[in-house]
Amino acid sequence: MDEGVVKAVDGISLDVNPGQVFGIVGESGCGKSVTMKALLRIVEPPGRIVSGKMLLQRTAKDGSTETVDLAELDAKGAEMREIRGGQIALIPQEPMAAFSPVHTVGDQIIEAIRLHRNVNKREARKMAAQQFKDVGIPAAEQRLDAYSWQLSGGLRQRAMIAMALSCNPLILIADEPTTAVDVTTQAQVLRLLRRLEQERNAAIIFITHDLGVIAQMADDVMVMYLGLVMELAPVDALFHQPRHPYTQALLRSIPSVTVQTHVKLPTISGSIPHPFNRPRGCPFHPRCEFFMPGRCDVRTPALEPVDAGHAVSCFKYHDVEVIE
Repeated sequence: MDEGVVKAVDGISLDVNPGQVFGIVGESGCGKSVTMKALLRIVEPPGRIVSGKMLLQRTAKDGSTETVDLAELDAKGAEMREIRGGQIALIPQEPMAAFSPVHTVGDQIIEAIRLHRNVNKREARKMAAQQFKDVGIPAAEQRLDAYSWQLSGGLRQRAMIAMALSCNPLILIADEPTTAVDVTTQAQVLRLLRRLEQERNAAIIFITHDLGVIAQMADDVMVMYLGLVMELAPVDALFHQPRHPYTQALLRSIPSVTVQTHVKLPTISGSIPHPFNRPRGCPFHPRCEFFMPGRCDVRTPALEPVDAGHAVSCFKYHDVEVIE
């Protein structure tokens, strides 16, 4: 068995602003969810944050603006518990696993509200019912007394969104929120998230492997591969002028209504290496059609700008490498 230190995420850098949907896309295992777990300080042991900063700008109790480094806080401390759920909220991939099956969804949302707000149980229930109405759950008062297994997949997802929004967070992390629902429900959930982002001016970090969803939702997009950023760009630039060979290959693999029927879609050759056996140099070079021997397999390209707001990590466009 391989043993040693694995860098699940290495050198990620991003900025997310109020009223913005920031998309993170990549194949399974590229580090998308680990990045967000690090932000929430819920990385499971023996995983840990080795270095780096995670800066949250918020309003202090005296009304001034302050910046706090989440990486410096105690993961189990009172301040981090206040931030987690109160100022940064998570919509997990599978609400069926996230909700307790032996407590009503209402009790769980009420508990979350009372944990972060100074209200009694009656006031918290009223707030929870309003959240249910805001996310489009019919018969909100009655649904509060339902268990998660009594709700359809779409209603469970809406209930999870209601819980995440119950304390008006500054940042909402949506970790593949449409994975476990059908296409019709997916469209409804995406419209709901976009409406809530506009109404509440919250920042949304949207994690998915579905480029179609990214095209519909995101303002800016980060493409990840094996824990590294391959490309960072506004959504229109990413789809109309993709620069990195990995991004180009991902886009070619998307089905289109204009292509000829019964034709195999292009695929990316090979498979993602195990993080413990990360290739030397650019991690994508064993699968890259533009691989340059003696260059891509020796040095790791840095993420450098190629246009306004558009950066790429590839020696096709610059000769800057990561300094270890």
